[in-house]
Amino acid sequence: MLTVNVVTLFPEWFAAPFATSILGRAAKAGLVRFRVVQLRDYTHDKHQTVDDAPYGGGAGMVLKVEPMVEAVEVLKVVKGSPIVLLSARGKPFTHDTAVRYSLSGELTLLCGHYKDVDQRVVDVLGAEEISIGDFVLSGGEPAALCVVDAVVRLLPGALGDHESASSDSHYDGLLAPPSYTRPPSYRGLDVPDVLLSGDHDKIAAWRAAQAERLTRERRPDLWKKLDV
Repeated sequence: MLTVNVVTLFPEWFAAPFATSILGRAAKAGLVRFRVVQLRDYTHDKHQTVDDAPYGGGAGMVLKVEPMVEAVEVLKVVKGSPIVLLSARGKPFTHDTAVRYSLSGELTLLCGHYKDVDQRVVDVLGAEEISIGDFVLSGGEPAALCVVDAVVRLLPGALGDHESASSDSHYDGLLAPPSYTRPPSYRGLDVPDVLLSGDHDKIAAWRAAQAERLTRERRPDLWKKLDV
């Protein structure tokens, strides 16, 4: 049986889909088990705060590191099993990725929201960043549903016939640089000094360099299109 864990601010997103069609039938047949976790349950203040302003300035809010990490730790996921942050700057989700996840025994999906997620969530958990396409959604929940559907349908017995699909990329911009928010230090991982400097020119240069590095490393196809 495949165990699928989802950490989200909106558990209601998943109630109907996980009980419907292929996903619902696979669960009833004992092929998959779904565990959906409310991120706010792992906050430590009376307001259940999950986000904060980004270090270095800029628009939007960033999901904090502590609730996300602690939610996954409480799940006690199988060591070495995929932990995935749905992210617009992640590597493309492909059929090969879905096959790998379907063979893993356990899959944990982290749904971001607001502007971004603190980079240390990825660093502490050893998470993969995965994107379902070159576009931006309001949160990770729709992307997580896409991943779950693509993975579960590959489980033996979930479908009578397997169909494959492919999609083209249409967006050709740089990936976003990593984000950080409070606290400035977490489990030995520190926010880069430049983001605490208050020097906006240096911050802009650091972010530009990180964006270029991530695009070259993760999406060389997009980098080539930029003709830089």
